[in-house]
Amino acid sequence: MSFDNAYEALIDQEDAHWAFGTGFSAPLEGVDREVPTSVDAKDLVAYCLMLGDDSLILSQRLAAWCSRAPELEEDIALANIALDLLGQARLLLTRAGEVEGEGRDEDALAYLRDEREFRNVHLAEIDCGPGPGGDFATTIVRLLVFSSWKVAQFSRLRGSADPVLAAVAAKGLKELAYHRDHAAQWAVRLGDGTEESHRRMVAAVDRVWPFVDELFHANAVESRLAGVAVDPSELRSEVDGVLDAVFEAAGLTRPGPIPTAFVAGQAGRDGVHTEAMGFLVAEMQHLHRSLPGAVW
Repeated sequence: MSFDNAYEALIDQEDAHWAFGTGFSAPLEGVDREVPTSVDAKDLVAYCLMLGDDSLILSQRLAAWCSRAPELEEDIALANIALDLLGQARLLLTRAGEVEGEGRDEDALAYLRDEREFRNVHLAEIDCGPGPGGDFATTIVRLLVFSSWKVAQFSRLRGSADPVLAAVAAKGLKELAYHRDHAAQWAVRLGDGTEESHRRMVAAVDRVWPFVDELFHANAVESRLAGVAVDPSELRSEVDGVLDAVFEAAGLTRPGPIPTAFVAGQAGRDGVHTEAMGFLVAEMQHLHRSLPGAVW
C-alpha cells in the first residue's frame, strides 16, 4: 500500500482527518448502560476515572495555550484538541458516576475531588508551558506520545465487555487519530526545521521521556478487569513503532526507556502525582469551589 505523504500510514480510518468536535448532541444514545454481571463495579468506576482523568487533565493543559500558540491557526487547533479530550472526559466521568451510584456527576468528579483522588498518568499533568519551564516543542512531543498511546489503547478498548467503554473508544478513536497526525506533522516540521527548532525538540524529548514508561505499567485495577480494560504492557511495541517513524522523519533519536519514578510502588494511577498536579487542580477547580452550586 502506498501513501501520498509520510503520515497517512499512521491512521487507518477512511475519514482520517475527522472534523474537530463531536458533532453529536447525544453521542452514546442507544448504548446499553447496564454493568456486565461479570464486572466488579468498583473496579469499573476506578478504570473509568483513569481514562477520564487522562483526558480531563491534558485538556486543561492544552487549553492554557489558547491565545499563546506560535500562530493563530494553532491556537484554534490546540483549543479544539482540548475540547475533543474534554468531550471524552465527560463521557467517561459520567460513566464512572452512574456506575458508582452515589449521585456524583461529571462536574462533581471534575471539580470536587482532591488531588490524590485523580487517577491520570503523570504525562498528562506535567507543565509543558506556556510560561516558565515549558515551550511549544515540549507540548508537541507530549501530545505525540500521549495520542499515539491513546490510539493504541482505544483501538483495543472498542472490544471492551463494557458497552459504554466500547462506544466511547469507537467514537474517540477518530479524534485521537487526528491529534496524533497533527502532533506528528509539527514534530517533523520542528525537528527537521531550523537549528534552533531542532535543539528545542531534542530538549523537549528529554523533558518528556521520564514520564513515558509509566504508560505501559499495568495497575492492579487494569489487571483485574480482563476483557474490560486494556493491558497497557501490550501497547509498547505499537507506540514505539509510530514514534520511531515520526522521529526518523524529524531527525530525532528516540531514547531508551527510563524507569518510572514510583513512590512506594505507586504513581499517577494510584493518586500519587507530581508537584505540578496540585497547582493544576487548584486552578481548574477554583471557580466551582468559590461559587458552589452556581449556574449560568
